[in-house]
Amino acid sequence: MERVGVVGCGLMGSGIAEVSARAGATVVVIERDVDALERGRARIEKSLSRAVSAGKMPEAEADLARANLIFDRDFRLLTDSEIVIEAVAEDEATKVEVFRRLDDVVQREDAILATNTSSIPIIKLAMATKRPEQVIGLHFFNPVPVLKLVEVISSLLTSAETTTKARSFATEQLNKKVITSPDRAGFVVNALLIPYLLSAIRMLESGFASAEDIDTGMIVGCAHPLGPLALTDLIGLDTTLAVAESLYEEFKEPHLAPPPLLSRMTQAGLLGRKSGQGFYGYRA
Repeated sequence: MERVGVVGCGLMGSGIAEVSARAGATVVVIERDVDALERGRARIEKSLSRAVSAGKMPEAEADLARANLIFDRDFRLLTDSEIVIEAVAEDEATKVEVFRRLDDVVQREDAILATNTSSIPIIKLAMATKRPEQVIGLHFFNPVPVLKLVEVISSLLTSAETTTKARSFATEQLNKKVITSPDRAGFVVNALLIPYLLSAIRMLESGFASAEDIDTGMIVGCAHPLGPLALTDLIGLDTTLAVAESLYEEFKEPHLAPPPLLSRMTQAGLLGRKSGQGFYGYRA
């Protein structure tokens, strides 16, 4: 894939754009406004500079990645993309609108339209296009430049050719480890992870244990690198809520229902690391 598009340049989109650019592709990054674009550009620059400083990347490689990146607001720059990866907010209506626009703009007949959704069924996004056989899920994990996993999710209408090309892009070009999932809300990882995080939030909400004790228990007792509440802060409480709602909508199982505390904190803008305050406080 020589021409890659990324729609959305938040935490996930910037990471996807970075690894694609480092892999040698020309990457067009589309965002809704100039401020969002600049934040995304700064995030990628910080990541590249950190990798160079840590000795994990030669300066020449970082310079090549920078040269491969194009930042803009104009969807029309995606016209000749071979693959476009949507990485906007985890909101079904927003994603559906992006796929409608991509279907109009991307002109290559063989182009793949991929989504980085962590929970929304792929078929819902595919049916917003006239080419559902070319729509697939490529779910990366944060931070994208560090974590190797990508979930590949084919809908009932995704063609075998699209699946093969998407897997090849993730494994051979981006050097990621791929697992496959059926097109069910939550896929593999979040179907396991989200109930665990919700249980930790309920435990805190009920006063059963403090946030520090819950996290310490899982880190020291179960050898997890991060406790569930700190992990929720890293993921973002709003994203965790959106995934939980998607899981509950599909399966209607009580343990998937978002706890009131999660809903209230999200409404209050206490979203975790990205807002500076979640279950823990974070310095800017």
